[in-house]
Amino acid sequence: MNRLTRAAVIAVALATTAAPLAAQAQSRGDRHEQRQDRRDDRRDHRQDRREDRRDDRQDRRSDHRDYRADRRDDHRDYRSSQRYDRNNRDWYRGRSDFNDYRGARNGYWYAPSYGYYRVNPRYNRHRWQRGHTLPVAYRGYYVRDPYVYGLRQAPRGYRYVHAGNDIVLMAVATGLIVSVLSGTY
Repeated sequence: MNRLTRAAVIAVALATTAAPLAAQAQSRGDRHEQRQDRRDDRRDHRQDRREDRRDDRQDRRSDHRDYRADRRDDHRDYRSSQRYDRNNRDWYRGRSDFNDYRGARNGYWYAPSYGYYRVNPRYNRHRWQRGHTLPVAYRGYYVRDPYVYGLRQAPRGYRYVHAGNDIVLMAVATGLIVSVLSGTY
């Protein structure tokens, strides 16, 4: 075989083996790029989901904050509409806790939401004063909603109590009167 023929055979053999190798090498690179693209897409998708969840959480927080603010405003409006007005003698009329109130009765006191209860005759027209002690028999008639009377919430260990026509702030443990709101109704 002459030199030219041998060179041609070698060239053909190389071409037939080298072309698929080159194509395979190129496709391997393409596959690597495709895998990398898929990883990037998954990473971007995870990041987008994370951001969406974060935005949703912030939206929910904002909605909850708005809801609480609206409830607080509604409660303030309700309390101010239900508030005790010393200038209006009939402020209690129409309130559900005064449904059975029929005015002052001799020998009885009235406590809203509790009704009339019998009182010892010596306390019938008693004027409560700071520093006195409220008798045990009358300590259980708690004021259910102090805001109605324009009062703040009682401090820890103290309660507002209906005592005749007065509201008394007393120490729960001892019954010691700390403050008196006279002539409420």
